Amino acid sequence: MRKLLIVVFLTGFWVTGFGQNNLKYQTPPKSIVDLAEASFPSVNFSRDGKYMLILEAPEFQSIEQSSQPVIGLAGLKFNPRANTLEPESGGTYNGITIKEIATGKTSKLSGLPPGFIMNRITWSPDATKFAFGNKTLNGIELWVADLSDFSARKVFSGRINNAYGRPFQWVPDGSGLLVQTISEKRGNPPTESGVPEGPVVQENLGKRTPARTYQYLLQNPFDEKLMDFYLTSDLKIIGLDGSSKSVYKPSIFKTIDYSPDGNYILVETIQRPYSYLVPIYNFPYNTTVLDKDGNVVKELNQTPLGDKTPIAFDAVPAGPRSYQWRKGAPATIVWTEALDEGNPANKTEYMDAVYTLSAPFSGTAKKLYSTKLRFGGINWINDEYAIVNENLRRTQIAVMTLINPETGAIIKEISNRSSEDTYSNPGRFYTSSDEGGTVLVDKGKGKTKALTVFTTSNGASPQGDRPFIMKWDLLSGKTDTLFKSKAPYYESPVFFNNTGSVYFSRESLEDQPNYFSLNLKTKKESALTDFPDPYPGLKGVEKSQLSYKRSDGITLTGTLYLPAGYKKEDGPLPVLVWAYPREYKTVEAAGQVKGSPYRFPRISWGSPIYWVTRGYAVVDNADMPIVGTGNDYPNDSFVEQITDNANSLINYVVGLGVGDRNRFAVGGHSYGAFMTANLLAHTNLFAAGLARSGAYNRTLTPFGFQNETRTFWQAPNVYGKMSPFFHADKIKTPILLIHGIDDENSGTFPIQSERLYSAIKGLGGTVRLVMLPKEFHGYRSKESILHTLWEQDQWLEKYVKNRK
Repeated sequence: MRKLLIVVFLTGFWVTGFGQNNLKYQTPPKSIVDLAEASFPSVNFSRDGKYMLILEAPEFQSIEQSSQPVIGLAGLKFNPRANTLEPESGGTYNGITIKEIATGKTSKLSGLPPGFIMNRITWSPDATKFAFGNKTLNGIELWVADLSDFSARKVFSGRINNAYGRPFQWVPDGSGLLVQTISEKRGNPPTESGVPEGPVVQENLGKRTPARTYQYLLQNPFDEKLMDFYLTSDLKIIGLDGSSKSVYKPSIFKTIDYSPDGNYILVETIQRPYSYLVPIYNFPYNTTVLDKDGNVVKELNQTPLGDKTPIAFDAVPAGPRSYQWRKGAPATIVWTEALDEGNPANKTEYMDAVYTLSAPFSGTAKKLYSTKLRFGGINWINDEYAIVNENLRRTQIAVMTLINPETGAIIKEISNRSSEDTYSNPGRFYTSSDEGGTVLVDKGKGKTKALTVFTTSNGASPQGDRPFIMKWDLLSGKTDTLFKSKAPYYESPVFFNNTGSVYFSRESLEDQPNYFSLNLKTKKESALTDFPDPYPGLKGVEKSQLSYKRSDGITLTGTLYLPAGYKKEDGPLPVLVWAYPREYKTVEAAGQVKGSPYRFPRISWGSPIYWVTRGYAVVDNADMPIVGTGNDYPNDSFVEQITDNANSLINYVVGLGVGDRNRFAVGGHSYGAFMTANLLAHTNLFAAGLARSGAYNRTLTPFGFQNETRTFWQAPNVYGKMSPFFHADKIKTPILLIHGIDDENSGTFPIQSERLYSAIKGLGGTVRLVMLPKEFHGYRSKESILHTLWEQDQWLEKYVKNRK
């Protein structure tokens, strides 16, 4: 079966010849392994703030686990045996401790099965329980933990369908859960006949229907049968007493959402005809309102196949979209429709209109508001106020307007800013529930009319990120800071519900993150956790925030790590630079300080920080801004700008006396790998390059890539100049190419690395290609991750540290 991703052998290509050698998985030096295998606990707070879950993540998957069958259909990848999505990382836990905040008492959950793997933790409305999925090799089980006695039990004997959509959610009264389940009568999967029934035909009748490049699309009628088999769910209400009640008919559910009063359910279901050109999120779907028993109340819309949406900034499907419930109202549906037919090239006074329709949904929809920019959502406050968000990506403008949610009357514009300007970002609003309920409002006791809400933000500033909680009177515009990170720490709020306290994390260069409670009135702090240092191997490593100028005056930043015990008298070091390019429309935004000098290092599998233990200076998150002001496109001068960025960084680090100009390496993942190959093709600044899972021939993504919306036919010179493949004859610097064989990311198909390798090899360059079996765009298995680190270490040792 062509859609089933097959097992292949890991192959190493040695730079001394044209052959290939089968290679077993290798392990990097111990200092790297120790860091790679370390982990941070995660925390999760109940919605009332009474409990904290301390969660431990399992180790990396083994290659055996990663080799479970994976099917790719309609742009999705999932495990057919367990009927679950196959994520690249995160979200699962195999250890849990429950802490009562008020008393400090900790408890373990009784009743958990041996070897449990917990995911999708979802709190009940009254915060006395939480539901979770238990991932087994044969499927996802539904479990509920009860904090009255700290016990856990399985509440459904069947299996959850976790292949698409929202697998489960609490019934609003907390009596049970609404669950997508696998039918007990489903039977065996369809089998493919060896005899075709006819050709596979696609056609286009003279209309422009551009599409980006996607992996794992449907390819034939048999794929359609597989999609129906694995993605169709029975919708059931599973009671905490073990009862089970079917709701609605078996369907492929795109959206399932209860109305605030719990009397209705909004469902969106995928419909035929399916497409072989676009992923499932562009498939036709019906939007329907059900009563709480699953009976159809109102057919709202039939959305057609979305393959004609223009590939452009701010383009959206024509017709109604973004159906949702109005928060704070019993049962009112809200949606938006494009007034420019979804194409920003059609100049209209207003781009979108917002409509509402209230229960019993028998009347005529009411136009609530029209937006001059593209609609970006509504924050519901109460019966008197709501906030409409609108933005325009191509101009980076973001506007928030306070309106009356009943009449749509404008009260005032509360924010109008560049979305690139991180310094002015007020952050996100705190809401009354985890599901994004109404905006949290401070009732206050003053006589003056006020509308005081709360926001939280990373707090970008010229001094680096300083997270905060802000109190904001939307009517007067007056603001007050309730909490703000203070040097020499990085402090970030993790829970706040306006009951007098805030829970926050605190870390520094030397101190691992831990969690604290702060009484906002008395300013008294109390520690909630005392986690040990996960990285003893980094003790003594020096970290600093760099700030320097490129030739046109733009301020660039990066984070510099120096080995423990290093002194400048020891001489300049080999340097590893890790970066990812980002586009900007203003010089001011490109030059804003990013990150914080006080953060404790967090080392993911793809981090470059490992090599500070191997005697390298490491520059992580090196700024690579690509600026296009006015009518200029950033990519018109992509090569020139990344060259200027790299040259400015090298000059600065060499000027500090810590970097050896002749021993700089550059690396990146995805678009960072694309940047790396371009730097090696167009400069002689580096001794070697590390390029993971990148794209190198932009003609293979002809309808746009990253933030480039021009097609190849509109800007062929840009596509050619930006494609390292076109300049492979100039890549003489040693480059290591690594790619997951099953990379599903749009634009970074494995053929990108294979073709660049072949070109450089054929032209006599120094190159090595490592293809990782069973790996996606992000790598999962312990064997693959450690081998990747080994490959990078070998390359750096040979071509950078010990460069001849």
